[in-house]
Amino acid sequence: MSADQIISPYGGSLRNLFAPQQEKADLLKQANEFPYIQLSARSMCDLELLATGAFSPLDRFMGREEYNSVVHDLRLADGTLFPIPVFLPIEKGSPVKEGMRLSLRNTRNNLIASMLIEEIFEWNPTDQFEPVYGTSDVRHPLVAEMNSWGKYAISGPITVFGEFQHFDFTELRLSPEQLRRELQSRRCGNVVAFQTRNPLHRAHEELTKRAIRDVDGILLLHPVVGLTKPGDVDYFTRVRSYKVLLEEYYPAGSSILSLIPLAMRMAGPREALWHAIIRRNYGANHFIVGRDHASPGLDSNGKPFYGPYDAQELVSKYSSEIGVRLIPFRELVYLPDKNQFEERDKVADKKFLSLSGSQVRNDYLSKGRLLPDWFTRPEIAEVLAQTFPPKNQQGFCIWFTGLPCSGKSTIADILNVLLLERGRISTVLDGDVVRTHLSKGLGFTKEDRNTNILRIGFVASEIVKHNGTVLCAAVSPYRAPRNEVRSWIGEDRFIEVFVDTPIEICEQRDAKGMYAKARQGAIQGFTGIDDPYEPPIGPELHLRTQHCTPLENANEIMRYLEAAEFIRL
Repeated sequence: MSADQIISPYGGSLRNLFAPQQEKADLLKQANEFPYIQLSARSMCDLELLATGAFSPLDRFMGREEYNSVVHDLRLADGTLFPIPVFLPIEKGSPVKEGMRLSLRNTRNNLIASMLIEEIFEWNPTDQFEPVYGTSDVRHPLVAEMNSWGKYAISGPITVFGEFQHFDFTELRLSPEQLRRELQSRRCGNVVAFQTRNPLHRAHEELTKRAIRDVDGILLLHPVVGLTKPGDVDYFTRVRSYKVLLEEYYPAGSSILSLIPLAMRMAGPREALWHAIIRRNYGANHFIVGRDHASPGLDSNGKPFYGPYDAQELVSKYSSEIGVRLIPFRELVYLPDKNQFEERDKVADKKFLSLSGSQVRNDYLSKGRLLPDWFTRPEIAEVLAQTFPPKNQQGFCIWFTGLPCSGKSTIADILNVLLLERGRISTVLDGDVVRTHLSKGLGFTKEDRNTNILRIGFVASEIVKHNGTVLCAAVSPYRAPRNEVRSWIGEDRFIEVFVDTPIEICEQRDAKGMYAKARQGAIQGFTGIDDPYEPPIGPELHLRTQHCTPLENANEIMRYLEAAEFIRL
C-alpha cells in the first residue's frame, strides 16, 4: 500500500500558522506593543514544528484538557493518538492573563510570533514522570530538566511572523508540505523514514538498503538537528557525513536527506510512537525503529530506563491506526568470511564481528584509532576522528557536592594543583566565589539555589564543550538541578563526587560559625539544619573525609581520571 493510499488523521491538510504576507507588517507592528516572553531553545523547536504542520493535527501548545488527555491516555481530547505532551511552560508572575495577546520571542529577543491567550493552567511535572517517561528518576535528562520549568502553562491560537531562520544546510530544511511535494514529484509509492541522531555505520547502511528494497520504496533519512542527548555527535558533523554517504554509497534517486528541528524528550516507547506520527506528516508510511529507540541510557542504579524492544512493541501496536508500518532494526553483525552483514540471531557460529557503542568510544575514538573499514566507511571514520580527540584531550567536569564545610573546596584546590602537574589546566568554580560574581544578588530560597547551580552548570558545560576541564565545588543540595547539569554536559564527561562528611564534623570545621547561627535560628533555610540535603544516587565517586586527608581524596580522584583515560598514566 502506498503512502497516498493510507487513510490517516495525520498529514491530511497541513495547517501552517504563518501570517498572510499582506497582513504581516500590520501584525508585526501590533505585536511589538504586546507584553512578551522569551522561548527556550526547546520551545522554539516545538513552535517551528507546530507552525509547519509537523505536529498535525496539533496546531498550538496544549491546553489543560489536551495536556491531561495526552499524559494519561496517549490521545488528544478528540481521540486522535498523540503520545507526547507539547505545552508551553511559563514562570509564575509572567506578564500574562487570559484574553490578552502576548508576543513570543526567541533567546536573542527577536520577535517570532504572537499568541491570543485562551487558557492559563497549572501543571505538575510529577503528573507526567511515570505515565510519559516511565520514571521519576532525576538521572533521566528531561525529568531533571522539567523540575526547573515554570509551573504554569499557556495555550491559544498562534500567528507566526515569518519563516524560522536557519543559516546552515538551508537546502535540506524541508517542511512537511515541501517534503511531501518532493516525494510526489518523484512518484514515490513507499517511503521509509529513518530517524537518527548518530552517524550512520555500515550496519545502518545495510539495514536501510534492505528496507527500501523490501518495500520497493525510497529512503527518507531524517536526522534530528534540534535538541538531542548531550554527548551526541554535533549535527554539523553528522549532516556532512550523511551527505557523503548518500552521494557515494546509495543508488541515485533512492534516498532523500532532510533535517528536522525536533527537540527530543528521550521518552523511549512513547517517543518512538511520536516520531512515527511526525514522519507520517512528512509523507512517510514506513518507519525504522531500533533497539532502545530514544533512550537516555542508564538510570541512577545503572539499569536501562526502557526494555530494548519496548519502543518497537508500542509502535507496532498502533501501526495501522497511524498509517505507518514498523520496520524493526535487527542487530546486524559482520561476517568476514562472506564480506557481508547478517542478522545476529541467524548466525549460528562465532565467526562474526561486532562493535558496541562503548567499544567505539573507548577502544577507538578515545584512543585516536580509526574505526575499521568493515564497521564504517572511511569518510565517516575520518569525520569522527576529527570530531572526537583522544580522551586525554577531551574536556570533563568534576562536580563536588556535599554539606557546607564538608571539604569540597579544599579537595578541589588540591586536585587543581595535581592536574596542573599532569599538564591539564582547570577552571575552578567555587560556590562561595561564584556567589560574589556570577550569582551576586541571589538568595537562599530553593528557587535561588537552583538558579545558582544551573548558572554554574551552564558555564561548566560551555567549558567542557570546548574540551576544557572544570572543577565545580558547591553545596548543590538538590538532586534535580545536579542531574540537569549532568544532562547538559553528558554522561561520559560529568563526574559527580559526593564529599560525604558527617554533619558534626562539618560543624567542627565551620570557621564562620554558620551552623551555630542556623541552630540558634539566626539563619533560616541552612542546608543540613532546616533545609534538606539530597545525597547523590550512584555518584561516580564517594569520598569519606573523616578517615582520609584532603590529599588522599584528591589522589583518589586522580586515579579515577587515569582509569577513565582523561589523564595519561
